Amino acid sequence: MERIPYLGQTIFKWRVGASSFLALPEKGARLMNWNITLGDGTVRDVVYWPEVGSLDDFHKIRGGNPILFPFSARTFDKGDINFWRADDGVRRPMPMHGFARDSTFRVTRLDEGGFSAVLVPGAAAKAAYPFDYEFVVSYRFEPTGLYVELQLTNHGPTPIPWSAGHHFYFTLPWTRGLTRRDYLLEIPATKTLRHSESGSLVDGPRLTNRETFDNPQLVDTIQAGLRGHTFAVTERDSGQRLRFNTAFSNTAAKDAVVVTWTGDANAPYYCIEPWMGPPNSPEHKTGLHLVGAGQTQKFCVEILLG
Repeated sequence: MERIPYLGQTIFKWRVGASSFLALPEKGARLMNWNITLGDGTVRDVVYWPEVGSLDDFHKIRGGNPILFPFSARTFDKGDINFWRADDGVRRPMPMHGFARDSTFRVTRLDEGGFSAVLVPGAAAKAAYPFDYEFVVSYRFEPTGLYVELQLTNHGPTPIPWSAGHHFYFTLPWTRGLTRRDYLLEIPATKTLRHSESGSLVDGPRLTNRETFDNPQLVDTIQAGLRGHTFAVTERDSGQRLRFNTAFSNTAAKDAVVVTWTGDANAPYYCIEPWMGPPNSPEHKTGLHLVGAGQTQKFCVEILLG
């Protein structure tokens, strides 16, 4: 593990086998980049990070893996965006994708295999989510993959709602000369959803379980009703794969979803986002998880090259 100066900050670099991982745990527990050195000596970026000149708006940079907590995407209260209402009936603010990606974290583990970091809630986070809790993000880095765990522990007397997720930016295409059409997304979904402008979930486009990334219908689509919790991206010519496995601890996985998104047709990345549930879970309750008093729940994602 190395400490590297970067735009006025100190970031960490792990070399594990042929893989290298870059992260800035104190800022949003953010994994920034994952790259791997291939047999011919070339380097392939797996998790995308752009060239930037400043980290002033770190949470807005389109790259790495922003952590979405306590809720993914947009929340609404009776049609009003960026609000939510808990069981106590109080309306509270909630920014897009929650507040973790814009929060300070305190590192609790930093070793040759990865890191763990605990959220330090600021004033805005406390106003939006006034519970007694501990939220920990943990990464374990492997020669051909990574494992990331989101853990929420309730230290208070009443249940805490959450529906967290990941916003992985993956470099696509992987190989020079190829296009999005050369990559196949395989997700065992039984239905697709969209998030309406009022906050409700509506039927999404008709997709098969095997779609190429040039299909514009994939953008901002929520794939739900998953049969199992393994999915993959495959480069069709070479057969190289990026495999995803998700798991839950102490809570049901029935409402888990995968969201696909990209900035535009020419963006050098495509986001593949495992979430605990669809957007606006506090209002419609689908994918909303409740952590009981004194309990802990976990949402885990493993990503493997193969």
